[in-house]
Amino acid sequence: MATNVTRREARELLLGLVYEMDFRLEEDKDAIFELSSDVRDIPENGYIKNGYFTICEKLAEIDECIAKHSVGWKTERMSRVSRAILRLGAYELLFADDIPSRVTINEAIELSKKFDDDKAKAFINGILNAIKDETGEKK
Repeated sequence: MATNVTRREARELLLGLVYEMDFRLEEDKDAIFELSSDVRDIPENGYIKNGYFTICEKLAEIDECIAKHSVGWKTERMSRVSRAILRLGAYELLFADDIPSRVTINEAIELSKKFDDDKAKAFINGILNAIKDETGEKK
């Protein structure tokens, strides 16, 4: 893969890593990143690497925030795709100050349209908007 990827392409690659991580929670995060990067030919990209390792490091905090705003849904009962999209979106809302909230939410909805069930869009939109409302709007 070319080393220059768009933010949307980088976000999709990061989503794949976050999704895969959900199957390998007990494994070393560095090893998962290295192996997945080699197998999928993921380019060296600061957004992907920083996002993956921040999500790994802050997973409990991210999941707690998602759970707080997903009334009636436990994160472990969500589909793995929805959970990965929500983790990525929550990461951006909570820790990626350079990405506007509206971009994060729009991109999460686009990811759900591409990779998740049709009904997931509204669910993901609602949770991420609630997180945005709590954390404040980023321009």
